[in-house]
Amino acid sequence: MDHYSTLGVQRTATQDEIKQAYRRLASKHHPDRGGDTAAFQKIQQAYDTLGNDQQRAAYDQPQSPFQGFQGGGHFNFDEIFSMFGTRFHAGGHHQQHRQVRMSLWITLRDVAVGGSRPVAVNTHQGSGTIEIQIPTGIEDGDSVQYSNLAPGGGDLIVTFRIHPDDRWQRNGNTVLREEPVSIWTLISGGSLTITTLADERITVSIPGNTQPGHMLRVRGKGLPGRQGQPGDLIIKVQAQIPPNISPELMAAIRQEMSS
Repeated sequence: MDHYSTLGVQRTATQDEIKQAYRRLASKHHPDRGGDTAAFQKIQQAYDTLGNDQQRAAYDQPQSPFQGFQGGGHFNFDEIFSMFGTRFHAGGHHQQHRQVRMSLWITLRDVAVGGSRPVAVNTHQGSGTIEIQIPTGIEDGDSVQYSNLAPGGGDLIVTFRIHPDDRWQRNGNTVLREEPVSIWTLISGGSLTITTLADERITVSIPGNTQPGHMLRVRGKGLPGRQGQPGDLIIKVQAQIPPNISPELMAAIRQEMSS
C-alpha cells in the first residue's frame, strides 16, 4: 500500500499539504458520518506514517535493524539488544524494559476537559483494560508515557490523535468558530450566547455596526495550556438575514439606500 497514493499527495508534499489531504479524506470517510471503515483505516494509517517526520523518513528509506552489521565490523551488543526491549550489562546481568505503544483518538472537547479513559491493551505478557488520564491541552501527535501500567509491568506509551472538528478550528491553544448572527444585531448591537469546548455557557457582547467576518476575542476561554496560560476563544461573526422581512421594512431600507 502506497501511503502517498492513499492520501492523494506527491512524495514531495509538505506536512501542511499532507495534513490538509488527511482532513479532507477523514471528514469524507469517517465511520461516524457513514463512511467506509476500511477506507478510513487506510487513510489513518497513511497519515500516522506520513504525518510524523521520523516515521515518514523511515517509510521513504526502509532499513533493516541489522543493516550495517557486516562481518569484520564492531558490534555494540548493548545497543543491539536495546532495540528489542532488553538491555544487557557487564557481568551477565540484564534488565527487562518493555514498552507498549498505541494510538488513541480523542476529540477537541477531550483536549479541553481531559479526564480518564479506559483503553484495552494486549501484549505478550497478557491483556487487560486500564484507565489513563488524558492531559488537557495536548496536541495532535503528542505521546505520553504511563509508567508500569501495561500488562506485565511495562510502560504504556500513548500517541494521542485528535479528530478533525467541523465546528472548531485550532491554532495552538486558541480556538476559532464561525457563528451566524442576525444582521439586525450586527447593525444595532446585542449579545450572543455560546457553549465553549469545556461545556461552559458564555455571553459575548456584539457592538453596534459590527461588520460580517469580524473577530470577537474572549480571553482565556480557549484550550488549556500544558505549560502556560490558556488560549483564547475567537468568534467570527457571519451575517444572517431574516427569512421574512415585512414590506414596510423593505421599503424603509430601499428609501435609506437611495437617500
